[in-house]
Amino acid sequence: MSEMVRITDVAPRDGLQNEPGVVPTADKLKLIGMLAAAGVDEVEAASFVSPKWVPAMSDAREVVRGIASELLDAGPSPKNDARSWGPYRSASTELCQFSALVPNEKGMVDLLAANRGSGDDWTPGPIVKVGVFTAASETFNRRNTNASVEESIERFRPVIALAREHRLLVRGYISCVVACPFEGPIVPARVAQVASMLLDIGVNEIDLGDTIGAGTPTTVRSMLAEVQAATRGFRDEFYGEDFLTLHLHDTFGKAAECVRTALDLGLRSFDGSAAGLGGCPYASTPTSRAPGNIATEVLVRTVVDAGFRTGVDAEKLAAAGQFAAKLVAEARSRAATGAGAGETKS
Repeated sequence: MSEMVRITDVAPRDGLQNEPGVVPTADKLKLIGMLAAAGVDEVEAASFVSPKWVPAMSDAREVVRGIASELLDAGPSPKNDARSWGPYRSASTELCQFSALVPNEKGMVDLLAANRGSGDDWTPGPIVKVGVFTAASETFNRRNTNASVEESIERFRPVIALAREHRLLVRGYISCVVACPFEGPIVPARVAQVASMLLDIGVNEIDLGDTIGAGTPTTVRSMLAEVQAATRGFRDEFYGEDFLTLHLHDTFGKAAECVRTALDLGLRSFDGSAAGLGGCPYASTPTSRAPGNIATEVLVRTVVDAGFRTGVDAEKLAAAGQFAAKLVAEARSRAATGAGAGETKS
């Protein structure tokens, strides 16, 4: 049998967070359900950041409660009047993990308040993993989090302590692993250093993000080889030796080539975004929006063509991608006309 590759879809969070319009909660939940039913291993569903800075994620609590309602058949959550997952349930839905991004301890506390399976303190909620984020670039990290890389990692300690207390896994994102929009190319040794720092404080998984899509097979190979050398011997209690994930943006159309390079180097976990949503604002120009993350559809096809397996149903994934693209088009239209999120017919 060919080796399995783990697929995470980040469209509901990374794909939507920088959009000018707000997608209704009910539609987000429908997209999450479609992705789960398509057989992806994980869906990053929300981000518990300040609504002031990221309005598109202001309904994170409702999204998490809505997922819990769908999984437990406990009825619709507030602001999710329409049952959305019924037509999309499949055996794979039970296997899908759900995760959320948290920037700091406050975000973690907010997530824990929402992440209750049946409204009490003891039933596990649907979110089984939280993501924290730093960068390999000092300039990027200061602009993104108002802290140095070392300071941001120190801020993760109470987040990780709470995660352990509540039996949650922790993903550590590293942005700008190939290049930074402010500093230019990033030395691979710096990426490896930051990855080691994150493992030292207790993260389960390292997610290596080519934030502006500058990666080529050569630069991705150099970066991954350095990180693998620095973390050789580490074994996570949950992921074992497969604790590295690659998160690619397709700004210059080289993401699929970089996936093949990473597979050759032994990586077996990748992020994608349905319909390729989620272009990095730093990679855009005044007249052209940058392409987004590698489309999950392209990612899965690349993995399969390379001789590996995923648990993804290509037909169902294509339907989810079409729905995701429709949601973004509608959100942009509302933003252009000044209309609110309202309720859309799906």
